[in-house]
Amino acid sequence: MERARQCDLAIVGGGLAGGLIALAVHQARPDARVLLIEGGEALGGNHVWSFFEDDVAPSDRPLVDSLIAHRWPDYDVSFPARRRTLPSAYHSITSERFDAALRSALPAERLLTGRRAIGVSPRAVVLADGTRIEAAGVIDARGPGDLSLLTLGWQKFVGRELVLEAPHGLDRPVVMDATVEQIDGYRFVYLLPFAPNRVFVEDTYYSDTPHIDHRALAARIDRYARERGWTVRHVAREEAGALPVLLDGDFEAYWRSGGAHVAKAGARAALFHPTTGYSLPDAVRTAAIVGRMRDWRAPALHDALHAHARSAWRKRGFYRLLDRMLFRAAAPTERYRILERFYGLDERLVARFYAGHSTAVDKARILAGRPPVPIGRAIRALAGVG
Repeated sequence: MERARQCDLAIVGGGLAGGLIALAVHQARPDARVLLIEGGEALGGNHVWSFFEDDVAPSDRPLVDSLIAHRWPDYDVSFPARRRTLPSAYHSITSERFDAALRSALPAERLLTGRRAIGVSPRAVVLADGTRIEAAGVIDARGPGDLSLLTLGWQKFVGRELVLEAPHGLDRPVVMDATVEQIDGYRFVYLLPFAPNRVFVEDTYYSDTPHIDHRALAARIDRYARERGWTVRHVAREEAGALPVLLDGDFEAYWRSGGAHVAKAGARAALFHPTTGYSLPDAVRTAAIVGRMRDWRAPALHDALHAHARSAWRKRGFYRLLDRMLFRAAAPTERYRILERFYGLDERLVARFYAGHSTAVDKARILAGRPPVPIGRAIRALAGVG
């Protein structure tokens, strides 16, 4: 077993954020000595990541195009009082495709899978087997820091890819089917039609707690399939998770919790959409930044990624405000009304919202009119009162 290794850049964490950085750096500087270190045997874990067309800038699309496993020209949403098809293309990346694409693109010697990091500093990584990796700079992309420093709600879910006996009849994804019974906060079902008889069904909740009753959610997926008239042959894969929905917090304290002087990416840098918890657009932007850098030495790397994450945090105060309204002003079973109203707005406003690029006019339009929650509670939520 090797005990010491030198490189130009070490990336700890082979999930979405770390993997995209490794890919961007390789595309920009294929001769650079870059190591991607992942504790699991596969890159990307067990996930389906999806994004809207406008979530990724055209200049950054070459980074993700080879990773996309499924594409659709539009998508649906469904609420008790509103059904709508939005003409924005929608794309999904599976962890299997992610792993295969990275292994195809990156030289094998630059991938260290099944190698858990137990120590990370600005210029070195120590692995559980005793190997020490020394680098000009290190990026920690292993997942969140100390979430207790943030005020959070949760988007939690169980998802199953179902193989059906007959075609499901879906023409496009259903990003939100909120016609289902409202349980444990705002509940909706998310549908991705991968093939005529294969559909990914996710039972999702905007909940006050991250606790997942896996058995109950799986049973609700089975019931939903039966109510759609689908006969399930078998479950091809399953995933579960709880994504943070950001209401408030101390960015600097959170950054320091993951290592004060270590460069960070992904959830460890608080780089995710405050309202959805989705991290793919931010992961692409961060990867593009690192790929364009000419100096990966620790101080420059830390300062660049810290400044990027801090700027994103400051710009997203509006989304945190909306999250406080969603979680503090609306009764859990009535939260769907906020999303139902939102999806009645202009389709371009909706696209900019998910991309994290809402304009001043967008923000005013979202807040205009009588809120679909009690006015007194809405005012207190907007004012930041718990």
